[in-house]
Amino acid sequence: MPATDGTRRTVPNARLLFLSTFLFGWAFFLVPVYFQNKWTVPFDILITTLRHQFPGGVGVYTLLLTVGGGVATGIALLKARRSAEMPQWLKEFRTSTWIAVFRGLGVLLALVYFMGMEPRGWKAVHMGDLIWNVLAVSVALIIPLGAMVVQLFVQYGGMEFMGVLARPLMKPLFRLPGQAALDALASWVGSYSVGLYITRTVFRRGGYSRRDVTIIATCFSTVSIGFVGVVAATLDLLHLFPLIVVIYFVSVVGLTAILVRIPPISRKPHVDVHNQPLPEADEGTSEGKAIFARAWEAGVQQARQAPPLIEGLKRAFWDGLVLAAGILSTIVSVGTLALVIAHFTPVFQWLGKPVAAVLQWLAVPGARTIAPAVLVEITEMYIPALLVVDAPLAGRFFIAVLSVSQLIFFSSLGPMILDMFRDVPITVGDLLTLFVLRTVLLIPFLALIVHALQALGIL
Repeated sequence: MPATDGTRRTVPNARLLFLSTFLFGWAFFLVPVYFQNKWTVPFDILITTLRHQFPGGVGVYTLLLTVGGGVATGIALLKARRSAEMPQWLKEFRTSTWIAVFRGLGVLLALVYFMGMEPRGWKAVHMGDLIWNVLAVSVALIIPLGAMVVQLFVQYGGMEFMGVLARPLMKPLFRLPGQAALDALASWVGSYSVGLYITRTVFRRGGYSRRDVTIIATCFSTVSIGFVGVVAATLDLLHLFPLIVVIYFVSVVGLTAILVRIPPISRKPHVDVHNQPLPEADEGTSEGKAIFARAWEAGVQQARQAPPLIEGLKRAFWDGLVLAAGILSTIVSVGTLALVIAHFTPVFQWLGKPVAAVLQWLAVPGARTIAPAVLVEITEMYIPALLVVDAPLAGRFFIAVLSVSQLIFFSSLGPMILDMFRDVPITVGDLLTLFVLRTVLLIPFLALIVHALQALGIL
């Protein structure tokens, strides 16, 4: 039971609590499992099973969460304007007027998608399937369920353990505390939604600065390795999948090392959620102890002070529900807008013309065919693959790696970042600038890689 004298509760068997929660969380998110003819992780199996076994119930749950978030946003705005008191959970729905408008629009669109009443043109390009059945439903399940397992890492020592182990790499390369490695791993093998939830939780606890959050959210919120496989399969490149993953990893690491040192990221203040300077983490000063021993000690110490397990899981699930309810309507509305621009306007055809000239100068195979796909990723990460299925092999390989390495897209990740980290703040301008920077740096690098692979006879 928690202490009643104002002191923090001390947990017996803290070593066992730390080790068991860490191993369970690690296995749930990170250990590969062969399931239904593919490699995945237990977390993905759980989400996929719920979606397929209970499609009706999951759809109703997602709709209720989306509508509830829109209604709560309206109530929070009204109370804020009247300076009225509101419970802490309702304060999570306070936002800017523009985000509130997008949330309201998202509620209406959610009802349209749920009832299958979208325009015929939208149905022809499967917008309802992507925005509602894939993105919205997945986020509604991933965040609350993932939040409970994330709690095992954050509250019971896993974050501290990973922080000490990863600091020698994360600090010099990315100017991040070592614990950020867990956020990155969660995105790589699970979902960027989980990675963003971890980042938000640690920021609220005072463990990250505003600059740390910007780096992690915009540079390490990667698509999962499983989704990279989906892109490879769409482009008939599964025989090159290991090579795609390696180049993808190198691209993300290299870009992050560069982008953290230039604007807009370098201009973000190194202050915590309360605008106080964040001291350097003292993760490596225990003399005479190996790094693993220091990591173990940090994890066990955190477990000793953790709340009861059931209490922590219930609180995490509730926090996840509130967070999902807040961002679902934004994802639906902004995602729909992005796909409408991509599918029903010539914007990306126009933007692709100067890109085609650059690709031709770099002698990228199929330059004119793949040029529109270079910039369309800003709307949705999967669309570039659909646009280049008939391109030459080398061109398909170029787009496969480029599209998953650009990271910023507004069908899901963009609105999630804007909504979850509006107190950092991370702006639309930041996201657009980083997308352009990533694209400009990636194009010549990947062109060089493609030529090298052609010279070796691989492409």
